[in-house]
Amino acid sequence: MAAARPTPVDPFPGVTALTRESGDQRAMPPELGTNSLAVLSGPTFLYSDSCGDVPPGSIGGLVHMDTRLISGWVVTLNGARLLALRGETVDHYSAQFVLTNPEMPGLPPDSVGARRLRYIGGGLHERVELFSFRSEPSRVELRLAVATDFADLFEVKSGVRERSTGITRSHSPAELRFDYTGDGFDASTVVRSDPPATRVEGDDLVWEIDLPPRGGWQVDLDVPLEGASVMIDPIGGDIAGVIHHRNDNPLRRWAEERAVVRSEHPLLARTLDQSRLDLTALRLDLEIRGQRVMLPGAGLPWFLTVFGRDTLITAYQTLVAGPALAQGALLALARLQGRTCDDFTDEEPGKILHEFRSGELTRTGAKPYNPNYGTADATQLWLILLSEYWRWTGDDDLVRSLGDNARAALRWIDEYGDRDGDGYVEYGTRSAEGLGNQCWRDSPDGVRFSDGRLPVLPIATSDLQGYTYDSKVRLAELADGPLADPALARRLRAEAADLHDRFNRDFWIEERGGFYATGLDGDKNRIDSKTSNMGHLLWSGIVPAERAGTVVGQLMHPDMFSGWGIRTLSREDQPYNALGYHLGTVWPHDSSLAVLGMARYGYRAEANQVSVALLEAAEQFGHRLPEAMSGFDRRRTLFAIPYPTACSPQAWAAGAPLALVRAMLGIQPDGGRLVLDPDIPPEVGRISAERVRAFGKRWELEANGRAGHVLLSRT
Repeated sequence: MAAARPTPVDPFPGVTALTRESGDQRAMPPELGTNSLAVLSGPTFLYSDSCGDVPPGSIGGLVHMDTRLISGWVVTLNGARLLALRGETVDHYSAQFVLTNPEMPGLPPDSVGARRLRYIGGGLHERVELFSFRSEPSRVELRLAVATDFADLFEVKSGVRERSTGITRSHSPAELRFDYTGDGFDASTVVRSDPPATRVEGDDLVWEIDLPPRGGWQVDLDVPLEGASVMIDPIGGDIAGVIHHRNDNPLRRWAEERAVVRSEHPLLARTLDQSRLDLTALRLDLEIRGQRVMLPGAGLPWFLTVFGRDTLITAYQTLVAGPALAQGALLALARLQGRTCDDFTDEEPGKILHEFRSGELTRTGAKPYNPNYGTADATQLWLILLSEYWRWTGDDDLVRSLGDNARAALRWIDEYGDRDGDGYVEYGTRSAEGLGNQCWRDSPDGVRFSDGRLPVLPIATSDLQGYTYDSKVRLAELADGPLADPALARRLRAEAADLHDRFNRDFWIEERGGFYATGLDGDKNRIDSKTSNMGHLLWSGIVPAERAGTVVGQLMHPDMFSGWGIRTLSREDQPYNALGYHLGTVWPHDSSLAVLGMARYGYRAEANQVSVALLEAAEQFGHRLPEAMSGFDRRRTLFAIPYPTACSPQAWAAGAPLALVRAMLGIQPDGGRLVLDPDIPPEVGRISAERVRAFGKRWELEANGRAGHVLLSRT
């Protein structure tokens, strides 16, 4: 993911917005207020304020495929902004705003009500309704002020380049049309009105309306998305029918086909419901190089696109709910697997991508995102997901069809990932636009020594070695199975055993109670900070059993466990900052991997403690876990503190509750059947699930405490 400027340590500050552009640190443009609202479908979203407006100059607007097609969208009545009574999303793709008029000459306050109904599906669709509460006729002027800057999404976060000379207009009362022609990039925005406006003034549609006593009026506005690569339209028919759920919805059908997990604990039940809705909202249904795939986008508003690391971990977390996202992620990322060496994009043969973009800066070659390969862990994570998908489905055919991709990924690990031949995967960007850190801690200062020094490149972080170990163990299993290559299986097991031994010799630090270094720098010095990477090591299985208790103890120490989750960096270390992006914040996905790792080694009580803390944190954010939370101590602040500019919803945060449930249930696929080993905290109580998909069948399960059962579904 992208980077953030560290905020100076201040115990309880007024928080300033931070940027999160890859490798960049600039001021954010104006926010939309605390009640900003987004509707989204596929790689399209509209971000507005609580009135439904997009003030020009803000970060809001209609964005499709990384291009902002509308940068201003403001409705006024008699020249004044309307007042919000309430604005809420109805579904992720639809919203309703109820408004009233302020006091104005000739029109008393609250005498004209307004409602805006909005949805995204094949374009932006909005209905504006006016209704008069007066007993006499009223003549009013309704105005829609439209602006478009055709900004690349990267620019929205930092500073928009002036494009006015490249934008032409062709307006009529029934349609506003904006066309942009750049150097190798074209885009258009069309706003259609039914009924047509009374007149056009500049880029504004203006209606002169005679409202009868206690009567109403409405206008439908449409912004079609031409050439959209997303083939799914979540709605159809009358917009009011959409708002009130009277239409069929393929996205809702998809969500309803996934496993349903229930709990007696209202907090867990509501958090799981919100996760299901968020994962549905973030689902991308795309055609990539001729193949239709479905996979999760990373997060709103900045990362509604295909990622490597984020997409793969989300798919892993959610396999318990169904294999579709995992299958889509595997196929999509295989299609975009690296084939050649390209310094600008950090592409290498066999490498799995980091991030894919399609805005102007990418298409014209100013940004290296078509796609970008600046990650050193996605390749191993792809192999891990391939294995986990196979363990849950027994889909030999898919594994065999991706066999060449798996072998290419393995070659990347051994030949390109290990940059200096020392047996460890390192990273060091070759691109002038590349990320300095290419592990999950990918902000510019995300990897530091305990005294604050920045390590020299190339860096071999501990999580990369854990993923590499796990990927080789898993690929050996596939080589013994559907890939039918026993020689490869023997070789991989020997390499994994050797990596296990060397890693535990070279990365272990005896001081400060014993812990694993964050990594080795370019001079092979141990990066001696205590980080949440240790949780990833438990998840990967590279930690010897005799050290697992020490590692768990480090993660659960008050310097690392905030009471809401595990901090990315220990408070012992000099760079610690409760608002540092990777220097003290709590990331739910990061903590969820630690939970899976603790459960793997039998530390179920500690895993449950972290799980319950995360669920209680979710309650603080409307049952939606954000991308990251501040690392303040729960005992001091009493409530969870948000991290500024965190994505919400965000895919691997939305997937975290399912990972927690998996750890509580101890559910594992095993040779064509599902096995439970539950240890559910008393405060959570009974957990049940229906329509759990594994091995081409549906399963039902139920567990309470340490007892449970799983059965084949009869339906």
